[in-house]
Amino acid sequence: MNKILIAEDEAPIANLIRTVLTDAGYRCVWASDGTQAADLLEKEPFDLALLDIMLPGFNGYELLEYCRELEVPAIFLTAKAEVEDRVKGLHLGAEDYLPKPFALPELLARVETVLRRCGKTERVLRLPPDIEIDTASRLVRRGGAPVALTAKEYDLLLLFVQNKNIALYRDRIYERVWGEEYLGDSRTVDLHIQRMRKKLGLEDRLVAVYKVGYRLEV
Repeated sequence: MNKILIAEDEAPIANLIRTVLTDAGYRCVWASDGTQAADLLEKEPFDLALLDIMLPGFNGYELLEYCRELEVPAIFLTAKAEVEDRVKGLHLGAEDYLPKPFALPELLARVETVLRRCGKTERVLRLPPDIEIDTASRLVRRGGAPVALTAKEYDLLLLFVQNKNIALYRDRIYERVWGEEYLGDSRTVDLHIQRMRKKLGLEDRLVAVYKVGYRLEV
C-alpha cells in the first residue's frame, strides 16, 4: 500500500483529500504545516508528497527541496495558479502541479500517474486463489489464462482489489471509474460489475451490499 504525505494547512481540504485517497486504497498522513511535514519526511518513508505552497513554517518550495533529497516525488496542490507559479514549481522538480479548486477524479488520476512513472506502484497485484493483474500492461489472468476485460471492467476490478473487504458505495464507484457525478438512477455500475465478476468467477465473492453498493470479500 502506497503511503502519501498530505501537507495542507486547511483542515477541510486535507480531510477531503485524505478521505478520497484512503477510499482508493492509499495510506495517508496529514501535516498541517511545513515544519511538521519536514519532521514526518525525516522519520517515515513516503511514496509521494502532496504539497500546498503557502504553508506555515517551511513553505511548499522548501519542502520540495527536502523531498528531492529523500527521493520522494511531489505534486503541488495550490491556489497559486498563475503560469509563472506552475513553471517555477515544475522547474524546481515537482512531478506535477494541480491548481485549486481541482476535481477529485483528476487528483486520483494524477497521483496514480506519478506513482507509476516513478516506479512506486506494485506492477502485479494478486487476488487469491488464481487472479493476477499486471498494472503496467493492464493484462488480467485467471488460472494463468488471459481474461478479456473492457477498460471499465478492468478499472472496476482494480478498484475492488485495492479496497478488499470494504463496502464501496455506488456513487463512489461511479465517480472513481467513470469520473463523473453519479445521478442515482443509472444501472451502469451494476451491469459492468455483473459482467466483470462473471468473467472472473467472482459471483460469490464480489457481493452486493443492500442500499450501499458492493464489497469484494477476501
